[in-house]
This record gives sequence, C-alpha cells and structure tokens, in this order.
Amino acid sequence: MEKLFHLKKHGTNIRTEIIAGLTTFLTMAYIIFLNPTVIGKSNPALANLPGVMEDTAVITATCIGAAIGTWLIGWLSNYPLAQAPGLGLNAIFAYTLCLGFGLSARAALAAVFLGGILFILLTVTGARAAIVNSIPYSLKKSISAGIGMFIAIIGFTNCGIVIGESKGAPTALDLGSFADPKVILALFGLIITTILVVKQAKAALFIGMISTSVVGCICQFVFGIDMGVTAPTNWVPALDFSMFGQCFVGFGELFSVPLASLLAVIVTLMLVDMFDTIGTLIGAADKAGLLDENGNLPKLERAMLADALATTVGAVFGTSTISTYIESTSGIAAGGRTGLTSTVTGICFVLALFLSPIAGLIPEAATAPVLIVVGIMMCSSLKDVQWDDLEIAFPCFFTVVGMPFFWSITDGIAFGFISYVIVKFARGKIREINPLMYVVVGLFILMYVLSGLQSLKII
Repeated sequence: MEKLFHLKKHGTNIRTEIIAGLTTFLTMAYIIFLNPTVIGKSNPALANLPGVMEDTAVITATCIGAAIGTWLIGWLSNYPLAQAPGLGLNAIFAYTLCLGFGLSARAALAAVFLGGILFILLTVTGARAAIVNSIPYSLKKSISAGIGMFIAIIGFTNCGIVIGESKGAPTALDLGSFADPKVILALFGLIITTILVVKQAKAALFIGMISTSVVGCICQFVFGIDMGVTAPTNWVPALDFSMFGQCFVGFGELFSVPLASLLAVIVTLMLVDMFDTIGTLIGAADKAGLLDENGNLPKLERAMLADALATTVGAVFGTSTISTYIESTSGIAAGGRTGLTSTVTGICFVLALFLSPIAGLIPEAATAPVLIVVGIMMCSSLKDVQWDDLEIAFPCFFTVVGMPFFWSITDGIAFGFISYVIVKFARGKIREINPLMYVVVGLFILMYVLSGLQSLKII
C-alpha cells in the first residue's frame, strides 16, 4: 500500500484511509437508490415512455459506473475522490433528452457517450486543465466556499430541517417542523457530529453517522417511529445488465434530432460536467490541502481524464453522466488523503450490488449532518478572499451565493465568471483577463442563449 499510494508522504495510514473511504461511500450511497427515481421506471414522468430503463438496470449501472469511476480517479491521480452519476446531469438526461426531445433511454445514453468522448479529447489536449489554471486565485477559493454552502443546504433540505414551502414568508426556504421525528433525529446527529468534530475525535464524521443510524433504527424497529430507515427484506442482488452496450444502438435515433438542438444538449452536458467536476476538484483539493501556492491542482489532467473515461464507461453500462462528487469532502474531512480512500469507496459500490438493502439502514437524517458539517469546514476558504476589494468581492460573492441560490454549481460559477469579466472591463483592466476566460464566459453565454431559444421553442 505504501508503494502504491505513498501513505507516509501524505501523513496518513491504512486504517484512516479505510474509514475515510467508508465515510465517503455512506455519504453518497443515496445515489444508488436516487438515480432510478430520476432516469429509471420509478420516475413517474418516464414510466410510460417506450424503452425506459428498469430500476434494477439503473442500480447495476450506477454501482458499476461509480466503482470504476472512483477507482480511475483514485489510481490515476492518487487523490481521495469518488465519482458517480451526477445530480443535475441525470435530470438533463431525464427531462431534456428523454422528455424534451422524446429520445429513448438508449439514444440518451448515446448522447452521454458522445459527451464523454468530447471530454476525453478536451482533457488529453490539455484544454480542460488550461481552463482551470486560467481561473483567478480568489475565484477558486470562492468556488470552494460556494460548494460548501451548496452541500450544507443539500444536507439541511434532505433531512427536513429546511423546507421549500415558505408558509407565506417572502423567502423560498423556511424552517422545517420540529414535530417531525426525522428532523429531530437529524438535529441529534448534527449535535453529536458537531461535538465530535470540535473535540477533534478520530473519524468524527463516520462515528456521528453510524451513531445517528443506530438511534434511527432503534426508534423505528423498537418503538415504531418512522425514521426513514429501510429494513432488508431479501438478499437478491440488483444485477441487471440489460442496458449494457445499448448506447451504441441509440446513435441512429440520436442523430435524427435537429442539429441545433443536438448541439444545445451536447454543449449543456459538456459545460455542466466540466464545471461541476472542476468546482468539485478545486473544492475537495483545497479541503485536503492539495492545491499549490498558486491555487492550482497538480495532476489535474489525470483527475479530469478519469472523469471523462468514467462518463463513457457509465454510458456503456447504462447510466447518466458520471462526475466527481462533492461528498468526497466527507472522506477527506475524515482523514482521507490518497487513492486508497477511493479504492475502498469503489469496493463498497461493488459490494452494494449484493448488499444494497443494508444501505437503507443509513437514513438521510444520518448523512445530512455530515454534509452540513463539511459545508461549514469548506467555508473556511472565504478568509482568503479580499472582501474589502470590490473588484474581487463582486464575482466571488456571486459565485458563493449562486450555487445554493440557483441549486447549481455550474450556474454559480457562470455568474461569478461573467461578473469577473464585467468588473475587469469596468476597471479598464482587460489585459489582466486570461484569454481562456473569454472562451469560458463565451461558452456560458452560449449555453444560456441556447437554453432560452429552447424555452421559446425556436430550436
């Protein structure tokens, strides 16, 4: 293990890496059961469409795609990161490709596969790395904090502490009901996890998650209080390879879509995956102390190549675009520093094919506190932003608040980047803008223009 992952150099050991890998898996295991409700037959909007994927096929592809993607990024870069079908990207798959364009699942998978090939080309030519290195230092720090805010609000909403119904208040969000046992369990988990973290307990996040799950199981199975725990009912593994290779069959149908619409979809998939991954890589690497003195990430090309390869592999097995997960930061916070963490997480995804009912014993009320606490930790990067300089503050502010407000990492980055260029123009500092920033901002504007034209049914 030392020869493979250089554990001593990174100040870690096998035990810590295993705990970190388990923590990352448990924090993102929800995608195994969430993905079928988005791109599979469990989604009522897709249930009656021809060629819709069976839930078991989606679970199989999700576990295998996540395992392979996580191993790739861990082994190629030696970073403690994990990959799985991306949230938001699976929504594009379901609601834009399948519902919007009327494509079958296999044609939508063909679009994902094509996007993956384009990602690989951009990566091996160095274009993706050059784009990341063109981002100003303060914006990189604000990306990290914005992701922290984003995953914190995901945690708050997942467990019901925050709800989307404002009860007449002029806000989009409101405080949940303390009469809900799941909210009480989540608050218990948040308190326990916070205490463990501030006392610097070993594996604090993992212990907090397991403790909360145990309390939830006792409340539900002993006292009959619904805590969102799913008891194992059988041990039938979710092995269904019916969608394997179907993406190649779908190319004929895919190219029947009007060229402008196909371009809009490919551009959207490319930008969302690219900047979700870039944002996550920067945020997670910053948390792990992997960025250099200029805020750049060594081995960035390898990490992004793993992401691109994982997308193509996932499409072949039958799942939507695979992306690096922000939940990787939970394992980093638990001490993960090398690809051994990723190796353990990937193994867990493989085992989840056979032991998937057990994952139901970890309720959202147990994983939500981890997301919230990690979000708090990631906001520490805000100290490196010069808030008294409005030229820096404006784009950084839009980046930080844009992610949770717009519920999108990509949109937060887009608003930050666009405002950065506007501010530089206003100050007459055009020469300070890296030429690649113009390209990136132009692509963002193109994405929004194409999206608007689609909404108006012009394309």
